[in-house]
Amino acid sequence: MMSLRRNHLWLLLIFALLLRLISLATYPLMDTTEARYGEMARLMVETGNWLTPQFDYGVPFWGKPPLFTWMSAYGIKLFGLNEFAVRAPHWLAGVATILLIAWVARRLGINALIAAVVLATCGIFSIAAGAVMTDMALTLSLTIAMIGFYLAWLQDSPNSRWWGYVSFIGLACGLLAKGPLVLVLMGMTVMPWLMWQHGVIGAWKELWQRFPIVTGCILMLAIALPWYLMAEAATPGFLDYFLIGEHFKRFVVSGWQGDLYGSAHDRPRGMIWLYWLQAAFPWSIVLPVLAWRRRAQISTFEYQHKGLLSFLLLWLLSPLLLFTMAGNILPAYVLPGVPALALLIALFIKKRDTKWFSGVAMILPVLLMIMMLVLNMGKADTRSDRIVFDQINDEDPVYYLKERPFSGQFYSHGQAKILTDNEVLADLSHFYLIGKKEELNDFVHQQKLSCNQDFDSPSGRILFECSRLSHRSLAGHFDTN
Repeated sequence: MMSLRRNHLWLLLIFALLLRLISLATYPLMDTTEARYGEMARLMVETGNWLTPQFDYGVPFWGKPPLFTWMSAYGIKLFGLNEFAVRAPHWLAGVATILLIAWVARRLGINALIAAVVLATCGIFSIAAGAVMTDMALTLSLTIAMIGFYLAWLQDSPNSRWWGYVSFIGLACGLLAKGPLVLVLMGMTVMPWLMWQHGVIGAWKELWQRFPIVTGCILMLAIALPWYLMAEAATPGFLDYFLIGEHFKRFVVSGWQGDLYGSAHDRPRGMIWLYWLQAAFPWSIVLPVLAWRRRAQISTFEYQHKGLLSFLLLWLLSPLLLFTMAGNILPAYVLPGVPALALLIALFIKKRDTKWFSGVAMILPVLLMIMMLVLNMGKADTRSDRIVFDQINDEDPVYYLKERPFSGQFYSHGQAKILTDNEVLADLSHFYLIGKKEELNDFVHQQKLSCNQDFDSPSGRILFECSRLSHRSLAGHFDTN
């Protein structure tokens, strides 16, 4: 019976991972986040500038380090310019995180398969594992850093100190994935935990004895610092904007107006906890229920597993505590703590729980299939202009009126421009205009263009196929029906 249940869990894990992999190519990059980051990867490949991600041609992107852009750019190099190419490296990062969590669970005497299934079927993890975002790269980096630290602290083998260097490699990757945030999350877990285990003075002593602080920091900086210095040299002002703006003002100043790449979010303080309940569903509901049912055994778990339970709890809580008083937040900010959630549930699960566990684990794959169906029935087209460019079969110029979404830039391969000078149309015999219908109607009348409405996009934008009138009058040559 147990063998059958184990086989069922293996099938569930493989199904969840393959379903997410298959989904990568089934819907367009959607505005704003995915299309924006996908376009930056496309620009990186086209321009050959692998140092500084670009917001647009010649416009540096200072908001994030380049690791996530490198990932998608290498995907384009391998698979061509398509949705699968820019998403697949992030799926692989998700799989790597799952494998790492399963491996450490097995090493620590926890059910590795349970931990892997929880992670693969957690809402925000499944979404991020295959989305063009910064968060999966950060999560993998922090997972490496946390596991390296804990195994170095255990000192259960002659090579344990080398795990400390693995931890610093993870921190270096985190610095290239999201910046100093990874150091803050690590510190918010490690220092309180060491103080809990060894007291305030003992914490620093244990840290110094078991962890290669000096040489590890040198290794971390040797990996990450060169990019920061080269990026500042290439585009002066980067460090000030990134370190002060993105890491302080972004979260402390409500509705921060200094954001160069979008509008700041202004959420109620404490919203991150509600985001966690939603984003980590269904396991965000399961964990407190399991913890309550095992409350009498918590001290036993903590003793038997050498402080692992409290370490995982602090890891899980670190992003929630950090962003509790922040207003400029997104649901994905809870993701770095989700691997700890998987290990905690695996720690609490008993053999008799496997039946209901399988049922809960099926929730996310079912929801993912429903989401794929909804997106492919046209919902995705409301947030992407891919379908607009599917209507254009020639290489004539394309112009957006007033604003151009990132999906328009990506799916036109950078050829669709914002119309800033009407005079450029004077020498064109045939071109396309994209924009809101009323704005387009007014514009073509003012410019005396002959246009036909070619396509009405679910995004609310209209595609006009246009030419400039010569000797004939406007009447009879302007049709928007």
